[in-house]
Amino acid sequence: GGNITVQAGNDGVLLVDAGLADMTDKVLAELRRISDRPIHYVIDTHIHPDHVGGNEAISKQGRTIAGGDVSNLTADSTEGAAVIAHQKVLSRMTAPGGPQPSIRQLPTDTYFGGKKDLFFNDEAVRILHPPAAHTDGDSIVFFRRSDVISTGDIFTTTNYPFLDLARGGSIQGEIDALNQILDLTVTAGKEEGGTYIVPGHGRLCDAADVAYYRDMVTIIRDRILDMKNRGMTVEQVKAAKPTRDYDPRWGSTTGFWTIDMFVEAVYKSLGERKKP
Repeated sequence: GGNITVQAGNDGVLLVDAGLADMTDKVLAELRRISDRPIHYVIDTHIHPDHVGGNEAISKQGRTIAGGDVSNLTADSTEGAAVIAHQKVLSRMTAPGGPQPSIRQLPTDTYFGGKKDLFFNDEAVRILHPPAAHTDGDSIVFFRRSDVISTGDIFTTTNYPFLDLARGGSIQGEIDALNQILDLTVTAGKEEGGTYIVPGHGRLCDAADVAYYRDMVTIIRDRILDMKNRGMTVEQVKAAKPTRDYDPRWGSTTGFWTIDMFVEAVYKSLGERKKP
């Protein structure tokens, strides 16, 4: 499944993503090694099941922070951890005709617009929404004191970007989101170190890894755009292999996201736009 980020402290535990449903027992066992405090928040970075599949089982083990102006507070008001996501995640999960998840798998706290802020474990946590990147419901989670950013599948170390066009993803939005991540980072010596980046899949990274990935995606976008503007069909573009020099690092001819699938998604995402 996808990577899970854990923030643990005196207030409790916050997770970014919940992983696959069938990995929940292992996730909970690992959490208990980290902290015996309750799970209060799960933040979904997007809709895909390798990131939200564990919502139901993990949220059951937690407690929602309630009180203040809440009237007639009852025991069930605190039952289960709060699951936070952008509103578009909830809208797509409950759309007619699609698979209908259980109530406990759905986000319980959604946000509109570009951001949502939390303060938890003596740390400001900023949740940012880049429109139309990997999907149209992505969230980037920035732990400001820890200087850690969880990117969801906007950035991975394992494959070309998965542009989920059916759920609002786009190549330009992907590049914009990668630049947004880089705007949040501060590097250490010689552009290495500094802000830690937790990708949706793969190893822990820093800003240099994201910058290299951003450059790769931008170069491939420009190549495909040039070919499309010269009247080439999507099959001709695939045959021209615009990703050839990057394929040994990022490409795959098998699995859920192949080189051809990526090239076709970029081609379709570019529409009729002309290169300036």
